[in-house]
Amino acid sequence: MKQNYYFKKFLIWKYKNISAKTFILILSAMVGLLAGLAAVFIKNITYAIEATLEEGIVFSKNQLYFILPVIGLFLVFLLVKFVIKKPIEHAIPSILYSLSKRNGFINSTKIYYPLITAPLTVGFGGSVGLLGPAVASGAALSSTLGRLFHLKGKTKMLLIACASAGAISSIFQSPIAAIIFAVEVFSLDLTFASLLPLLLASISSIITSYFFLGDTVLFDFLVADRFEIKDTLFYVLLGVATAFASIYFTKMYFGIMQFFQRFKSPIKKLLVGGLAIGGMLYFIPPLYGEGFGFINSLLEGDHLKALGETPFDNYKENIWVVIALLFGITIFKAVAMTTTFAAGGAGGIFIPTLVMGSALGNVVAKIINNLGLGFNVSEANFTLIGMAGLVAGVLHAPLTSIFLIAEITGGYQLFVPLMITVAISFIITKNALEHTIYTRELAEQGALLTHDKDQTVLTLMNLKSVIEDNFISLHPEMKLREMLHNGVAKSARNLFPVVDEDGYLEGIVLLDDIREFMFDTSLYDTTFVKEVMQNPPALIHQGKDSMKEVMRKFQDSGAWNLPVVKDNLYVGFVSKSKLLTAYRRKLIDFTG
Repeated sequence: MKQNYYFKKFLIWKYKNISAKTFILILSAMVGLLAGLAAVFIKNITYAIEATLEEGIVFSKNQLYFILPVIGLFLVFLLVKFVIKKPIEHAIPSILYSLSKRNGFINSTKIYYPLITAPLTVGFGGSVGLLGPAVASGAALSSTLGRLFHLKGKTKMLLIACASAGAISSIFQSPIAAIIFAVEVFSLDLTFASLLPLLLASISSIITSYFFLGDTVLFDFLVADRFEIKDTLFYVLLGVATAFASIYFTKMYFGIMQFFQRFKSPIKKLLVGGLAIGGMLYFIPPLYGEGFGFINSLLEGDHLKALGETPFDNYKENIWVVIALLFGITIFKAVAMTTTFAAGGAGGIFIPTLVMGSALGNVVAKIINNLGLGFNVSEANFTLIGMAGLVAGVLHAPLTSIFLIAEITGGYQLFVPLMITVAISFIITKNALEHTIYTRELAEQGALLTHDKDQTVLTLMNLKSVIEDNFISLHPEMKLREMLHNGVAKSARNLFPVVDEDGYLEGIVLLDDIREFMFDTSLYDTTFVKEVMQNPPALIHQGKDSMKEVMRKFQDSGAWNLPVVKDNLYVGFVSKSKLLTAYRRKLIDFTG
């Protein structure tokens, strides 16, 4: 009780002394700090698990790769079954859904569960990333703060975007790319009102990372080979390659997820998935965990260190065997990542995308350099730009990919080839796949926020809030007399739903339909409702129709009122006037 009392006193003091804009800036810096702490924590726990497993003979015998992923997935399964008691949700899609359909509400338990499930998954060999769980934890923190301080939905959305920027800034130490990621993925308007909070969150998060982890960069790389105009065609080729790889990555993800849906038992999913991952790790060890070490080895030009110990060590002197192994990583990283998800693991797709892109970029460079045609390109540069091409294609985040690599390299020497490759990859992938792994299912549910204001406002609207149920229902067998006395006389409406005994909508009666004979008493006992009712011009299906579809039905039918049914059972009506009023209010709230 005392805590509530002092908190109320604080809220009153805040209201009197701190403006709303200033308070949002304070909260954004706090969110960045907390998201940075979450990212640091999740990285340290994961590395601690990996270091523990590396002691002794664990990594000197690839046979143990078969069992490690199964152990990690089983620990996550126990945690989910007995502690969390809810299935693991993918971070970014679940956050986007909460923004569009739950007014930014994210359960506070998601603050700490990702900090446990993701390290167990990745530390034991799950081929996923830690960025998604770090973002999920930070977003849950932001949502909790938003509820605590009674913030509006749009402000909560901004704070959740600040959390994602903070997590990326902390993990990659790239504050500008972090801000752009929040704008591209969460469909924010890049205005001064949103830019300053994102900037503060990104800065506070990267300072947190520096404080705990030092200022050592994730990818220790300096551009040694500058861009030359003669290499332009090769970067175009890399853009095409990363585009097709992005399409493959996305299709493979949904294909494997659909395959694992056949297994109804979580244990079967765990065993099949764990053993499949173990088999891939045995032949391709760099698939283990996130894969940052693999990327750094490629950037250093040491492909033997990047590949590690494999059953093909005796053939690594042949460059084409190396190219084949690296291409295998390109192919199987998507398979291993999705299998980890499908088997019950927790993680993200951003970092696996970087790993896959680095391998593909290095493969393209090695092929060009070893064709014997006298061409020579920078393998390190292609490794970096391949990462950007995959991020642009898989996540549809071209600006994020460009600025991420620019910040990693500490300059803009590769800006031109980055733009070439990223633009081609994004254009081809966007035309082939309208939606990403993050957004496809949300788009199918009508729950996807975009930069299209009209579409976003319709997505944020709730059909239930505009349904009116104060209509008097009629029965098909009801006589005209009863309809007039119990319906028309007692209603202020000129529209009546016709509903049978089971609640199914049979039709509608308009006052205009009966106006010309409603005072003819000779018809009172001989005319029935079913004879004068008509079919509605369109039906709105609650739970199935999106608000965009509802608007389209009003536009096509020209009606002012349309009935709402759920499984053909009558629910109520939506009027065009109330719908447009709700639309305008939501638009003002969203853009105000």
